Amino acid sequence: MEAKLIERLEAAVARLESLSAGGISARGLPDGVDEVSSDPSILAFDDLMAQYAARVSAAAEKIGGQVLDVTKLVLEAFSVQKKLLIEIKQTQKPDMAGLVEFLKPLNEVILKVNAMTEGRRSDFFNHLKSAGDSLSALAWIAYTGKDCGMSMPIAHVEESWQMAEFYNNKVLVEYRNKDQIHVEWAKALKELYLPGLRDYVKSHYPLGPVWSASGKKASSALSKAPPPGAPAPPPPPPASLFSSEPSQPSSSNPKQGMSAVFQEISSGNVSVGLKKVTADMKTKNRTDRTGVVSASGKETHSSSPSFSKAGPPKLELQMGRKWAVENQIGRKNLVIDDCDAKQSVYIYGCKDSVLQIQGKVNNITIDKCTKMGVVFKDVVAACEVVNCNGVEVQCQGSAPTISVDNTSGCQLYLSKDSLGTSITTAKSSEINVLVPTGPDGDWGEHSLPQQYIHVFKDGQFETTPVSHSGA
Repeated sequence: MEAKLIERLEAAVARLESLSAGGISARGLPDGVDEVSSDPSILAFDDLMAQYAARVSAAAEKIGGQVLDVTKLVLEAFSVQKKLLIEIKQTQKPDMAGLVEFLKPLNEVILKVNAMTEGRRSDFFNHLKSAGDSLSALAWIAYTGKDCGMSMPIAHVEESWQMAEFYNNKVLVEYRNKDQIHVEWAKALKELYLPGLRDYVKSHYPLGPVWSASGKKASSALSKAPPPGAPAPPPPPPASLFSSEPSQPSSSNPKQGMSAVFQEISSGNVSVGLKKVTADMKTKNRTDRTGVVSASGKETHSSSPSFSKAGPPKLELQMGRKWAVENQIGRKNLVIDDCDAKQSVYIYGCKDSVLQIQGKVNNITIDKCTKMGVVFKDVVAACEVVNCNGVEVQCQGSAPTISVDNTSGCQLYLSKDSLGTSITTAKSSEINVLVPTGPDGDWGEHSLPQQYIHVFKDGQFETTPVSHSGA
C-alpha cells in the first residue's frame, strides 16, 4: 500500500514539474488548466487508464491489424473525454446547441470507429463492433438531469456495455480454443467499462458532470483554429453511436432532450431540427437515406424474395400491448427501451440485425428470421424461436422457458440468473447453449442433441439421445 502511494505521489510530482516547465501542459492544454488537471477526479481518470486501458492496449499490440487500430481509437476517445472533463470544470453549463458543439470532439472519434465497421465485413468484425458499440458509454458526460432523455450516468454506462457485450461474447466464444490473446483482449475491454468506467463515474460523477458557475462560455471553450496548412476535416458519416435514428423510435412518441442532441451531433448540422418525426422521415417514405439504411436497401435487392417482398420495415407498439419488429434488414442498433411486463414482442422476417429489449416483457417470439441477434433482460412467460436460421439469443436476466421449433442454427446465451430455464426443442438442429463458467467471464458451450435412439424394451419404447464420440 505504501509503495503504491509513493509511486502515485512521485508521478504527481513529475506531472507538476512537466507542467511548470513550459507554456503548454503535457496534455496539450494551456497553463490555465494546470490546477484543474490535478483535481482528484482527473487524477482518478489517469488511474482508470493506467489500470484498465493498459491491459487492453497490451493485448491489442500482440494481435495487431484492425484490432490494434480500433483499440487506439478507443483509448483516444477516453483521452478526449478526459480533456472534456477538464474543460467542464472551467466552463459554464451550455444550452442545447452549445452542448452539441462541446461534444463534437468526442463524437468525431466515435465516428472513426463507426466507419471501421462499415463496408465489407472483416475477419475481426466482432472485435470492431464490440469496441465501437462500447464507446456509447462515454455519452454519460452529456447527462444534464432527469429530463434530458437518457439514463443516469452509472446506469447509462452499464446499459451501453450490454449492447457491446453481444459482440464481445462472440469474440470470447470464437477464440476460446484458438487464441487466448483475443480472449484476453475481450475480457480487458469489458473491464475497462465494468468495473472501470462504471466505478469511476459512481465515485466522482453519479449525478453527471458539474459545470462551473463562473467559468467561460461553452461556445468559446473548445474553439480551436486548425494549424496552418492542415487539411480540412472530412464530412462526418450520417450516423454515430450516440444517435437514435428517427426512423426507428422505440416508443410511440419520438424522444426529446439528449436524444435530439445526439442526433444533431451525428448529422454535423446543429441547425437541423429532429424532434418531430414527420411522414417523410419514416423509413418506408425515405429515398435519401445513406449509410446503414442504404446498405440494407441494397441487401434487400440481393436477398431472397421472402425479404424483398415482405413489406416495409416496422418497429412500433401496437394497441399498447404488442411490439412489432418486422422486415428489418442489416440493422444492428434496434432498441426497445420503453416496455413493461404486460407487453409482448413479436419479431418477424428480420435478417442480419440485432435487437435489444431493455426491460421486462411478457413474451418474446422470433419468427422466420435469419442471422438475427436478440438481447433481452427478463421475460415473464417464454422466449420462442420459430422457423429461423442462424439466430443468437442472449438472456441477461431470467426466463422460465425458452422454446426452439423448426430452427437450424441457434445460439442461446444464458446468464447466471437464467440457468434454471427450461429449454424445449423440436425439429431443430445445431442448438448450442452457452453458460457462464467462472468469475472471469468464460463461457461453457453445450450442444443439445438432435438425434435420438428409440428402443422397444419391456413393453414400451425407451428414448435416449445420440452421443457423438467425434472419432
